[in-house]
Amino acid sequence: MISASMADAGFRDALRLFQNDAAALRDPGPTLETTATPPEPPRVVSSDVIESTTVRAHRIADPPVAGFEAFLDGAQESRVVHYCDGIPIVFGRVAAVVRQRVLRRMITWKRPETRSRLYVPRGLVPASLWTRIVARGFDPVDTTDADVTESSDWPEVDAHPFAIAQRALDAVKRERESAERKLAEDWVAIRSEPVFIDGSIATSDRVSVAPNAVGVIKSHRTLYVSGPAMRVVQSLPLNHRSSVLRVVAYHRTAVASWYLRIRDCAGRDPMWGLLRVETAMPDRSASPQQVADHANLVSRWILAEMMPLSLPDSRWDKMVYGIHDCEEFLKALRA
Repeated sequence: MISASMADAGFRDALRLFQNDAAALRDPGPTLETTATPPEPPRVVSSDVIESTTVRAHRIADPPVAGFEAFLDGAQESRVVHYCDGIPIVFGRVAAVVRQRVLRRMITWKRPETRSRLYVPRGLVPASLWTRIVARGFDPVDTTDADVTESSDWPEVDAHPFAIAQRALDAVKRERESAERKLAEDWVAIRSEPVFIDGSIATSDRVSVAPNAVGVIKSHRTLYVSGPAMRVVQSLPLNHRSSVLRVVAYHRTAVASWYLRIRDCAGRDPMWGLLRVETAMPDRSASPQQVADHANLVSRWILAEMMPLSLPDSRWDKMVYGIHDCEEFLKALRA
């Protein structure tokens, strides 16, 4: 495990880099993750049903059963450490870890992925500042580079500081996804046991087709059902899942997906205790019953991870204990 002093060294070094500037920050303030506007607007996308002809609720009749060997999660943190003539310079750090269950204990598999960098719009700051950052040993990311955030929508002049900070936040997110993807690809390349991945598996061509990779999505900015199918999903009872869908998110690989209710949402909003599960698309020769049996089995694996409760986590309605353990481990890395 990385010590607290090592975990925070990069952030302190970034602050010291600018401490002699007249405009040095007295307080870096909250993380951008807590203040930025969510980049993805709510939307609804229709998906094809591959288990049957319509989306309906299916009860998970058999009891939960342990099936996951490991859990994968990542974390990120971004803060403005300096303003150069109003242009925010952002320090970002990401980490990802696989926690493996061995003899009912959680241990770390391989070495966690950890990265810390400065995010700077090179075309909007003096060349001397970029040179100074590099000379002090930092590996800066040019956030005016279209490849960094997969967006060419960048003003040459008069860029709003919030837009610059959002651009850096998007780049940090991509870095976190890259760290998570590397660990996921390492696991499916050499291990055959099931791994629970917090988030989509569709970001990797290798992971999205791996039979032992299960992605679990807790947020629902995008709903992959519409019309009557959406009403079925929103009214799913406890221990029920939806029919299996074929989901294609943006340019990513198609995956099999279904919604699963893991907590009773009576008296709460329809998203309470609702997960969306992703696995590799079934073989074309698979029958609808085989598709259903696999979805039921994976759902039983997930339901088996409900105890103990992941308290005091505010997201306990969607949190499984293995991912909670990953998050606590990642917090210790940057404490």
